[in-house]
Amino acid sequence: MEWLDLSDSKNLITLIGAIVILAITVAIAGRLISKMKHSKADGQLTTEEWDGIREFTNDIPVGWAASYLVLAIWAIAYCAWIYPLQGFSQLGEYNEEVESFQAKLANKMTNASEADLQKMGGNFFLLQCAQCHGETGNGMNNRAADLTTWGTEEGIIDVVLNGSKGLNYPLGEMVPLKDTVSAEDAKAVAAFVMQDISSIGKTKYPELVNKGRAMFDEATCSACHGPDGKGMDGMGPDLSTYGDEAFLAEVFARGKKGHIGQMPSFREPMVSEVQRKALISYLKTIRE
Repeated sequence: MEWLDLSDSKNLITLIGAIVILAITVAIAGRLISKMKHSKADGQLTTEEWDGIREFTNDIPVGWAASYLVLAIWAIAYCAWIYPLQGFSQLGEYNEEVESFQAKLANKMTNASEADLQKMGGNFFLLQCAQCHGETGNGMNNRAADLTTWGTEEGIIDVVLNGSKGLNYPLGEMVPLKDTVSAEDAKAVAAFVMQDISSIGKTKYPELVNKGRAMFDEATCSACHGPDGKGMDGMGPDLSTYGDEAFLAEVFARGKKGHIGQMPSFREPMVSEVQRKALISYLKTIRE
């Protein structure tokens, strides 16, 4: 029997137990059937009666009680020492295969080139991210976040005007400011953040930096991000990492609740460190 490896002691014990139970069942059933044919029931009857039928007050047969006890002991032993805690299971086999694959992948990609990481990240993006963000990462008409603007002034402008939600920071969600902040002022804030706070350190709109520095306080950005934009020790998003791997890594670790559902956190073992690194590398290539 190729499907049953009898060299495994647990499988052998299970098979022997099944055979013993079957043999006892056949023997007891045969004896009881024979008794039913040749003997009459006797014993004390109860006083209750249903449609002319009365019930015996006999104690449970010793054989039955012993069978129940043995079965209970066997069930405990089977679960605790034979299966599933210590034995084979398809789920356990799958988890072992995943761990083995992740280990091989990590070993293979330890010194991978940037091109290899981007290729892997592109495949991962199509498998896990494109359903909501679109194959090009453009968010499919605001169905999800537009990743092509991440790490750019346009990404900050969009958040200032339309808000951001779902990262579960203690200070709450970023509310839309389009009713109180003009598009030009939002561009100024973005220019200031990009040049003076973010890891990128430069902006396409240097002439708006000074205005943006003032607007950063006027638009109450500093209330959650802090005067230095670093998020006040995790109370809000750290804008100093905007455009850097650390910013995306924080999003991946937290997950994000968007307009169409919940993006899960990309943690071990579902996503390996190599896969996260590859995805981040790929996302850098699709932004405008």
